[in-house]
Amino acid sequence: MEAGRPLFVPVILGTARMGRMSEHAAGLVAAELRKREGVETELIDIAQLPLPTNDAGEAIKHAAFSAQVNRSDALVIISPEYNHGYSGLLKHVLDSCLKEYIHKAVGIVGVSAGPFGGTRSIENLLPVMRELGLVTIFWDVNFSTVQNAFAKDGRLLDESYIRRIDKFLKELIWMAKTLRHGREQIALE
Repeated sequence: MEAGRPLFVPVILGTARMGRMSEHAAGLVAAELRKREGVETELIDIAQLPLPTNDAGEAIKHAAFSAQVNRSDALVIISPEYNHGYSGLLKHVLDSCLKEYIHKAVGIVGVSAGPFGGTRSIENLLPVMRELGLVTIFWDVNFSTVQNAFAKDGRLLDESYIRRIDKFLKELIWMAKTLRHGREQIALE
């Protein structure tokens, strides 16, 4: 592993809905990542990606998004739950890259207004992550009744989430380091 090169772990905000409470969750996770020594992050808001909808897959690849994913050592996906699933726009964005994901770690943060904290969204994303070549960690963060977890201004109201995010990020960073070592040191035969 290249000495001194920090891990790059972008946070992908996986919805474009107006009034999205998942924006607060994404901001919190990104802030917690920034506190980690040897880790860099950026918040990627899919609502800001100008992807066309008249085609799909690598045909609509956005150069900046592709470069961020290619540079990444791991990803965090913030996924609100929409009718037991995830955002169609998130799938559209994720499908625009392929080789950029191979053998990189991913952690998923579920968000919902109900009691399950996006669990069903996460369950539905897991086979997609595998198909893309990402390696999912075994720990998730679930923001249940997200409207009670954050104030309207985005301030965290439930400090118990900090411990959950810490455990999640420790696993993600371990997996990111392990997979980076593998990508750099072990030939795929």
